[in-house]
Amino acid sequence: MESLNTLGELRSARLQQQLEFILEIDRLKSVLRRSYVLDDNRHENSAEHSWHLAVAAMVLAEHAKEEVDVHRVIRLLLVHDLVEIDAGEAFIYDDAANAEKAVREQAAADRIFGLLPAEQAKAFMDLWREFEDRQSPEAKFAFSLDRLMPVLQNVFTEGRSWREHGIRQEQALSKNRAIADGSPVLWQAVESLIKQSLID
Repeated sequence: MESLNTLGELRSARLQQQLEFILEIDRLKSVLRRSYVLDDNRHENSAEHSWHLAVAAMVLAEHAKEEVDVHRVIRLLLVHDLVEIDAGEAFIYDDAANAEKAVREQAAADRIFGLLPAEQAKAFMDLWREFEDRQSPEAKFAFSLDRLMPVLQNVFTEGRSWREHGIRQEQALSKNRAIADGSPVLWQAVESLIKQSLID
């Protein structure tokens, strides 16, 4: 990135690494998702998605299956999609695209988080890994929100993305059923919305 050449004049190597990382993650704004924004005929980008999830965590935390640290949920949500800068966004209904997803995303995590000073790189990697492993209450709830938002966007754009990709009701139910692991309340709402919106 040409603008990074000017950072070489900084006295602090640590600050230079941090700023390079901050500039690099701007690229998440260019990663397009399949979901549409509600008030326009354009696809959402992954940075918008991450922001929306972070706010959703603040609003919906009371519906988590277990008590969660909302600040940790937000951190998980803001970090989990940064790997898409290199790996791209894998559409959940595309089994072929998801086959090598873990390998692509691990390589992306190594490179992108590796731009940071060592202890920050480890902290970001740990957050990303926690989200992916879905073992903690926070990760389970974060994952639930990550699956919730595209369903809401589909329901309230008359199933536009689902229709474009020929998604059937059973596919949507199957791919989103894991929402219940983090929030049975949200899963009950999602299941009802899918059944109302997608008729096989």
